[in-house]
Amino acid sequence: MENLYIKATDSTPYVNFNSETGVFLLEGKSVPENAHEFYQTILNWLDEYVENPHENTVVSLKLDYFNIVSSKRILYILYKLNELIEKGYKVNLEWFYHEDEDDMLEVGQDFAFMVKIPFKFTEYNPFAII
Repeated sequence: MENLYIKATDSTPYVNFNSETGVFLLEGKSVPENAHEFYQTILNWLDEYVENPHENTVVSLKLDYFNIVSSKRILYILYKLNELIEKGYKVNLEWFYHEDEDDMLEVGQDFAFMVKIPFKFTEYNPFAII
């Protein structure tokens, strides 16, 4: 199975889903003109991944902002990952949010309530010097 890699744009997030390691990253801003089309690529890939997944899938969601339409598609991704848990596989999700944006934390908490995936919430400062 090919890995899924999509470069970020001004309106779509960076996507790096590695089927060999089970490590998935979705990062950036998600306000695509056609969210259905953009996320359908990811959902189709996940359909295939669910048939032959890595034993342990680790997901990092580090979205700065997303619109309502993207929110619905992100929830579909979580439902698809939920299928792995129902099949007995391990899935862990780390939800990153800016330290001054409690709204993103609350959205993540709402998503966590809707699925069986264990969420870890990580606050970060996007302007911190490393």
